[in-house]
Amino acid sequence: MKSALYLIPCTLGDNKSIDKVIPSYNKEIIKRLKIFFVEDLRTARRFLKSVEKTIDIDSLEFFEINEHTSPKEVDEFIIPLMNGEDAGIISEAGLPCVADPGQLVVELAHQLNIKVVPLVGPSSILLALMASGFNGQNFTFNGYLPIDKRQRAEKLKQLENRVFKENSTQIFMEAPYRNMQMLETITQNLKPKSMLCIAVDISLETEEIISLPVGDWKKRKTSFHKRPAIFILGA
Repeated sequence: MKSALYLIPCTLGDNKSIDKVIPSYNKEIIKRLKIFFVEDLRTARRFLKSVEKTIDIDSLEFFEINEHTSPKEVDEFIIPLMNGEDAGIISEAGLPCVADPGQLVVELAHQLNIKVVPLVGPSSILLALMASGFNGQNFTFNGYLPIDKRQRAEKLKQLENRVFKENSTQIFMEAPYRNMQMLETITQNLKPKSMLCIAVDISLETEEIISLPVGDWKKRKTSFHKRPAIFILGA
């Protein structure tokens, strides 16, 4: 019997109204799966319980996948699927394999002719782009920028140049505890008329999505410290 690997979206934070962001169809898939590839075991267990309280967590089999997982380990993890069992991938937040681990499992599944099924759910990257008011026809997601302040400033200037030369919206993210340092670097190095959108706590009750010129951000008193954020540069 042919197996399937389901890519299961997770909430983007502690969302009390899970039904607003996770389709009911996903719930039916989750309830019948017994094997999960997860980025963080504790987060995955909590998410599964929020989806369906009756799930017997102790009866499930979990395999952790992260930046430390080797291809050899993945070969062992995927054996149940080769034997006909279905499995699911759950990331820390949002969509598996999009700015999150899981790619190695999906790549191997394709090589072994295992069906890969992406399920619908929230993507902080796309939701932020949708709400930014910037060009959604031509954009690039750049992941995390350099931590070093000088290198970060240089990278930001490169992204700003791409916005104007290529009419290409530039999306990136930062560790929540470094959000304010990122904003400071942006306001100190980019053109005052360049547009910056900051989207924080997407899909949560505390959600804020604001698009302003860099010069206005410099004057604005605000704090996004330790809140999940997406940064977008646009024209």
